[in-house]
Amino acid sequence: MAEAYIIDAIRTPTGRKKGSLAEWHSADLGAIPMRTLIERTGVDPAAVDDVVWGCVDAIGSQAGNIGRSCWLTAGYPESVPGVTIDRQCGSSQQAIHFAAQGVMSGTQDLIMAGGVQNMNAIPISAAMYAGQPYGFDTPFSTSPGWKERYGDEEVNQIYAAEKIADKWDISREDMENFAVQSNARAEQAIDSGRFAEEIVPVGDFAMDETVRRGTTAEGLAKLNPVREGGKITAGVSSQISDGAAAVLIASEAAVKEHGLKPRARIHHLTVRGDSPIMMLTAPIPATRHALKKAGLQLSDIDLVEINEAFASVVLAWAKEMDADLSRVNVNGGAIALGHPLGATGAKLMTTLLYELERRGGRYGMQTMCEGGGLANVTIIERLD
Repeated sequence: MAEAYIIDAIRTPTGRKKGSLAEWHSADLGAIPMRTLIERTGVDPAAVDDVVWGCVDAIGSQAGNIGRSCWLTAGYPESVPGVTIDRQCGSSQQAIHFAAQGVMSGTQDLIMAGGVQNMNAIPISAAMYAGQPYGFDTPFSTSPGWKERYGDEEVNQIYAAEKIADKWDISREDMENFAVQSNARAEQAIDSGRFAEEIVPVGDFAMDETVRRGTTAEGLAKLNPVREGGKITAGVSSQISDGAAAVLIASEAAVKEHGLKPRARIHHLTVRGDSPIMMLTAPIPATRHALKKAGLQLSDIDLVEINEAFASVVLAWAKEMDADLSRVNVNGGAIALGHPLGATGAKLMTTLLYELERRGGRYGMQTMCEGGGLANVTIIERLD
């Protein structure tokens, strides 16, 4: 099978709720990392075979195939197609998978993958409720087949995060200590300049503004739970945020033709499913499946990026995998750095790539929970 290479990756800084990116149109925001990769690599944009782009809640300003719109807004050839992927929170990680698979199949040579999300402009789950003015109900609520299989149990991420905390005996204190660590790691990464190379400024906005500096366990303990009697608070959850990220994927033929230098090789790709009610547990079976297929142990992985949708998700995964948390989300995660839904997969891949290079590691692994009880796993191998 042909190899797929990561040539370069870049992301915008992450904007917080009502922050610096709130007024940006998603097409213009997504165009920024695309343009940066084309300019940095010197690739003829007309040589790109496809744009594979992630976005969730693709309505309003994110409707109409936003991946294609980003490319055209960037000023690039109309001859290059584009497609928008919705695998919920894993949308742009799946975009990277589809791009790599296109190269591995031998049918494509150069693909722009990534994603964009403006959660200030389009609130989370907006697409789920968009049909109500036209008489359409929300998903699941009126399907006889769904009700026969799953009954009337909630399909809700907060509900799932709470169930995970209960099942894996994760206390509120455990989650708050994890959140303190996430913010501290992110604060240190920013202050030491670790994110500088992986971020392309958006105008004068050049660094993530989501970190809650000085977060303490005592302060988090004062927050009210999202659900009465629950453990999940805003302080142990990912943040509403805006951002975009892009990864250029190439074949060996494209590397030679365009004089490119690969930074990493796609070593393995997995996507697996789990309960849509527990919803956020799929990184556990997906990681097991990926490691088995790749012939690796978790101890072989130098760095892991697992999306911090909620602290309970990461802590349950860590318990099941017996993971060394000193190798996991070493620069903080979505609790501190935000989770711009459709962009997060490519955002985490960008951070993973740069940190793997900084540390001189060999293998990096990325996974994340996704709506519907899904999870992608990507294992990359750094190249000298």
